[in-house]
Amino acid sequence: MNLRRSLVIAVCVILTCTVFLPAVRADEWNQATKLEFSEPVEIPGAVLPAGTYWFVLFDSQSDRNIVQIYGGDWSKLYATVLTVSSIRMEPTDRTEIKFAERPHSQPEALLKWYYPGLLTGF
Repeated sequence: MNLRRSLVIAVCVILTCTVFLPAVRADEWNQATKLEFSEPVEIPGAVLPAGTYWFVLFDSQSDRNIVQIYGGDWSKLYATVLTVSSIRMEPTDRTEIKFAERPHSQPEALLKWYYPGLLTGF
């Protein structure tokens, strides 16, 4: 009787892990990152005013280089940008962004975005 009960519990644990495992990795799949800019920032085709934004990978199995940029409350899609992969030498445990060199009279231009723990960015 104890063996049967242990087997049933083990199967339930395995099924529970199988169901909830994709939800645990959802953020890494879309790499949702909340960024706050204190000054305007240029992205391809637009300038984002100072504020809070969500950067996420578009949900595509075939092309992992499409980044969507939403407002801080997710109510407005500001841009869908086709990107190229960028490789860094070592991952960090935090989001890393790099800006292109620009004249002082122009807004900073976002050049690279890396999700925490990954070598590949956009």
